[in-house]
Amino acid sequence: MDIEKNFQRWLNSPVVSESTKEALRAMSEQEKGDAFFKDAEFGTGGMRAVLGPGTNRMNEFTVGRVAISLGEYVLEKYPDAKERGIVISHDNRHMSREFTLLSAQIFNQMGIKAYIFDSLRPTPELSYAVRYVHAVGGVMVTASHNPPQYNGYKVYDDTGCQLVPDKIQRMLDILASHTDELNTPIPYADKPNVTITFDKKIDDDYCREVEGTQINPDLDKRGFKIVYTPQHGASYESAMQVFKDCGYEIYPVEAQCVHDPDFGATKSPNPENPEAFEGAIELGKKIGAQLLVTTDPDGDRCGLGFLGRDGEYHLLTGNQSAGLLLDYILSERKKKGVLPKDGVIYDTIVSSSLCRDIATSYGVATESFLTGFKFIGDRIGYYEQIGHGPKFQFGYEESYGCLVGDFVRDKDGVQAILLYSEMALYHYLHGENLAEAYEKLQAKYGYHNAFSKSLGFAGPEGAAIMKKMMEEASAKPLSEIAGIKVLQVEDYEKQTITRDGKAVEKINLPKSAVVKYVLVDKSTVTLRPSGTEPKVKFYVEAVSDKPDGLKEKGDLLYKDITTQMHVA
Repeated sequence: MDIEKNFQRWLNSPVVSESTKEALRAMSEQEKGDAFFKDAEFGTGGMRAVLGPGTNRMNEFTVGRVAISLGEYVLEKYPDAKERGIVISHDNRHMSREFTLLSAQIFNQMGIKAYIFDSLRPTPELSYAVRYVHAVGGVMVTASHNPPQYNGYKVYDDTGCQLVPDKIQRMLDILASHTDELNTPIPYADKPNVTITFDKKIDDDYCREVEGTQINPDLDKRGFKIVYTPQHGASYESAMQVFKDCGYEIYPVEAQCVHDPDFGATKSPNPENPEAFEGAIELGKKIGAQLLVTTDPDGDRCGLGFLGRDGEYHLLTGNQSAGLLLDYILSERKKKGVLPKDGVIYDTIVSSSLCRDIATSYGVATESFLTGFKFIGDRIGYYEQIGHGPKFQFGYEESYGCLVGDFVRDKDGVQAILLYSEMALYHYLHGENLAEAYEKLQAKYGYHNAFSKSLGFAGPEGAAIMKKMMEEASAKPLSEIAGIKVLQVEDYEKQTITRDGKAVEKINLPKSAVVKYVLVDKSTVTLRPSGTEPKVKFYVEAVSDKPDGLKEKGDLLYKDITTQMHVA
């Protein structure tokens, strides 16, 4: 894309406001390059970009172009799209409400009914609402856990699942045909449609469904204190209703319950970052809480912390918390005689192998997918559509997202914090904290040190570096990492598994720029470009039959692969 040509196109356009043109003139060359070197793209979590003017930014023109393309897509795909409509929700970010109303207006002008909420709602409730009214699609305006300067646009199909590649491709083709985001024509309908605002019944029904995921709702909750923070985000109201309905002693971090688009009372809205828990830890120490839970701004992901024997709070990774929860769910369902013989869990190719080992021990199958919860939601829908197949028990990503009840087809932070609270309470009543429970799991299934790290590459130069890095990883795979022999290389772009340089198996997943090394000791190292930010992510899992030296082993694996790839 010609950066200067597109910059001038915006600067000279009559539809661009004078205030926006002033912002354009104030851009540095680097800012100009990053804003105009490409169109904002759809990744694993939809379209996500910094707010501001430019083709690679979130603004009324780039959002309008996508809304028009989605409208054309559903009109082409569904004969009854106009009346079934599209549901739109949003989080607390700058411009989220404005983008929601803009989308609704565009859909109405195209003859499509729009459903909106009276204010922000979490991503899982958007998924639920699509199914609730039998809409043809949905939109969630959110940048999830990204910094405040970002916003995003996620699109959903008629099952309440984010559109997977083979479903979204037609929409992307339509999007690509609209080459001028400043002048994308709206195909006006002869009869415009209306926007309907949901009443509170849908909130209550969603909360009841979440409450129905409990396994042991009657556990004694007296004296078990939970600190909760929504990180200024959209799940506060529904999460508090669920906690209170279920009888938990809940203490919200009040300063982080305000729907502040600047996230002023938290150092990070991302549950993956320890800084996100600082407010919760402070309150936890004040009241003597046993558990800390947080949801991210759009309410689809959840972080977990617990009180240790040392009187300090300790945080769990997404893999650790998922392992604990999965073991609790399967063991309790087995006790109650409700664990099916044909159960299945879903994870991703970068998830820890611990959950797969746990599932296997209970006779439950595992299916693994590319990163992106949409693949898990789509698989649930596939078996639902054909009317037979394994029975869904649990789905999760290492990035702090999971699903227990399939009335939602995206990860659900409200379900997660409820079930994590129940699981932690169960162990508390049995005299152990979550560190002790996790130690028992690892003693049984093996010790796992799984973590991810990212390297950022901003701007057009960064995009070229990332592309070259992934091409070289595919063309020249490593034979050993940190002195440990590589057993096999899984190349998801080539869709092949190779051993000793020879293809031995085909990968039946969509093509993706991912390379995964499986080492002879079951440790793994995976690298892939982020689908939401300009960075390459490295996923490392060191595996051993003993805990000694496990952290050092993981650190060495990461250091060696970045050294060998010349990016250390």
